Amino acid sequence: MAGVTDHTFRELCRRFGAALAVSEMLSSNPLVWQSEKSQNRMGHRQESGIRSVQIAGADPQQMAEAAQYNVDIGADIIDINMGCPAKKVNKKLAGSALLQYPELVEQIVRAVVAAVKVPVTLKIRTGWDPEHRNGIQIARIAEDNGIQALAVHGRTRACMYKGEAEYDTIRAIKQSVSIPVIANGDITGPEKARHVLDYTGADAIMIGRAAQGRPWIFREVAHYLATGDKLAPPGIAEVRQIMLEHVQGLHQLYGEHAGSRIARKHVGWYLAEHDTLGQFRSEFNGIELAQQQLDALNDYFYQLAAT
Repeated sequence: MAGVTDHTFRELCRRFGAALAVSEMLSSNPLVWQSEKSQNRMGHRQESGIRSVQIAGADPQQMAEAAQYNVDIGADIIDINMGCPAKKVNKKLAGSALLQYPELVEQIVRAVVAAVKVPVTLKIRTGWDPEHRNGIQIARIAEDNGIQALAVHGRTRACMYKGEAEYDTIRAIKQSVSIPVIANGDITGPEKARHVLDYTGADAIMIGRAAQGRPWIFREVAHYLATGDKLAPPGIAEVRQIMLEHVQGLHQLYGEHAGSRIARKHVGWYLAEHDTLGQFRSEFNGIELAQQQLDALNDYFYQLAAT
């Protein structure tokens, strides 16, 4: 979710009921920490709620130093990424590539846990490929070396985001360790959240892609889990208000030029249900100026409400 779950988006998700919103993935390489992209991701003290900061890398010492650095600038939790399937991450032996090397996993976990006094959590997939689902082994390594909670995406690295997530491995992992296990993968609504919790026995669920253009999903899930009743979807007026706030926040976070470009993908997700042919999204993607984006969105929603 790097490039999506920035400060602006996390604040929206928290407001709609996300109990914990983890930062975008940060490289453990100190050579990139002063880049504009990294600096945008390191404003931890500006966060509301618990500040969980995710780090990625393959060198135990660098990971330990990255953990210390982020705690020093405001992290309340350090989350280690061993789940990212992206090629540019895996070719550096980071993310889910580490699942191939349990001994290195243990070295990294041990180094990071020893380096900081805050809780350390871990995000993994079920393995490198379907023939090598070693999630239970990795989970036990994590527990034995001080990891406080484990999030598991129900796919291997080879699966990327194809097909359907499987929950049998998450269930087996939950039964194999005593630390909290968080189930992740294809949780797209309240009923699916209930099913995954019941089936896996997980202590919590994690929602990623299903929140893109739909940050109110956390409100819907929380209400359903608490009451068994489904909330009505937000009306057009509320969707307009949420999207405008999101887009304005992106303009403020990144500056008007970069923020306008980043806003395009988010607007596409918000409007996927309404602009099914993509006509407005195509027009919107050609707008370069921040205020023109806001004006175009207001006009679009005015016309949408009038139909």
